[in-house]
Amino acid sequence: MVRAFSTVPGPINNNKDGEKTTVTAAIDESITPATSGVDTDAGTVIRRAPKQQSWLAAQWKLYSELSKFRLISLVVVTSGAGYICAGSPMDFSTMAACCIGTGLCAGAAGTFNQVMEKDADSLMKRTQNRPLPAGKISKTGATVFGAAAGISGVSMLLATTNPVTAALGAANIFLYAPIYTYSKRFTELNTWIGSIVGAIPPLMGWAAATGGSLTSPDPWALATLLFLWQFPHFFALSWLHREDYARGNFAMVPVNDITGRRTAHFIQEYSYYLTAFPILTSAMGWTSYMFAVEGTLANIYLLNLTRKFSQDRTNANARRIFLTSLWYLPLLLAGFVFHNRVWQEKKLEEGQEDQFAEALLETREKLKGMCMHEMIVGSETKSAPQLCLKVNADNVSTGYVG
Repeated sequence: MVRAFSTVPGPINNNKDGEKTTVTAAIDESITPATSGVDTDAGTVIRRAPKQQSWLAAQWKLYSELSKFRLISLVVVTSGAGYICAGSPMDFSTMAACCIGTGLCAGAAGTFNQVMEKDADSLMKRTQNRPLPAGKISKTGATVFGAAAGISGVSMLLATTNPVTAALGAANIFLYAPIYTYSKRFTELNTWIGSIVGAIPPLMGWAAATGGSLTSPDPWALATLLFLWQFPHFFALSWLHREDYARGNFAMVPVNDITGRRTAHFIQEYSYYLTAFPILTSAMGWTSYMFAVEGTLANIYLLNLTRKFSQDRTNANARRIFLTSLWYLPLLLAGFVFHNRVWQEKKLEEGQEDQFAEALLETREKLKGMCMHEMIVGSETKSAPQLCLKVNADNVSTGYVG
C-alpha cells in the first residue's frame, strides 16, 4: 500500500537549548473511513479520505451510464403503456418479461451507440465523462456487454412473448445503433430517424399483449404520440447543447441554424401536431372526449412556451420547453391509457374478471361523478355532445347511437 504523507505545522515547543521549534505532523491519506481527528498521544493530525464506493455500486453506475439507463426507463414506460392499452385480462408476468426484454434491447442499442461515438463524445463537454471516453471501460468490453444485452433481450422477448415483439426489439437495436448513430454525422434527418426508433416500444408492448397482432389503430396512435413528442423535446435539448454538438461534428438542425428560426419552427410545428392528437383520437372513438379536454389543456401550455421561444430564442426559453416535455409525455400516456375505449369494450363484451381492469374502471366511474358536463347534461339528454365516457357507455348499453 502506498501511503502519502504531507506535513503541517504542529505545536511550537522549546528544545533543551531554549530555541523554539515546530513539530511537524504527518497526514496519512491512505485511511479510507471518512473521519478525521488528532492522536493526542503522538501529536499527529490524521485526515482520512472519503469512503470509497463499493465495487457493486461502481459497476452499476458504470453500466447504467454505458447503456443509457434514463433512456431505458423511458422505453420501459412506453412499452408498458402499450401493453396496458391492449386491455384485460392483464398478465403481469408477460408484461414484466416484455418490459425487461425491451429494456435490454434499448440498453444494447445505447451501448453500441456509445461505442460508435467514442471519439465524438470525447470532444463534447456533456459526454466526455461517459465510460468510454473517460477510459472506464474498453471498446471491446463495451461491445461484449452490448452484444450480451441485445441477445438476452431478443431471446427473452422470443421466449416469453412472440416473434413479432422479438423482431421489433431486434429492429430497434439495428435502427438506433448503426443507422441513427451513423446518420447523426451526415444529415439533419437523423432526428426523424431517431423519432421512429422512439415510437417502436409501445408497438412492442401491444404486440406482447395481443399475441403479435398490430391491426388495431390504438398502438399506432401511441406510436404517433411518441414520434411527435420527440421533436419539441429533442430540438429544445439540442438547442441548449448546440455548441457541444458542433464540437462533436454532429449534423443537428440547431448546429446549422445560427438564428434559431428553423429550430423554433420545427418545435412549434410538431407542437401543433401534438395539439391535434387528443382531439383526433377522441373524434375517432379511440378514447373518450375527456382525453381531448385534458390533452388540450396541456397543449395550450406547451404552445405558449413554443410561442415565447419563437419570439425570443434564448436558452432559458428552450430549457422551459425541454423541462415541460419531461412531464408532458407521462401525462399524455396516462391520459390515453386511462381514457382508452378498449377497457370499456372488454368489460361490456366479455364481462371478464380482472382486478386491474376493475380498479381502473371503478376509478373512472368515480371521476365521472365530478365531471361538470355529466352534471349539466345528464344521461337522458341523448342529443347533447357526448363528452363523457359514462354517457357513451349508457348509450351503448341502451342501443342508442348519436
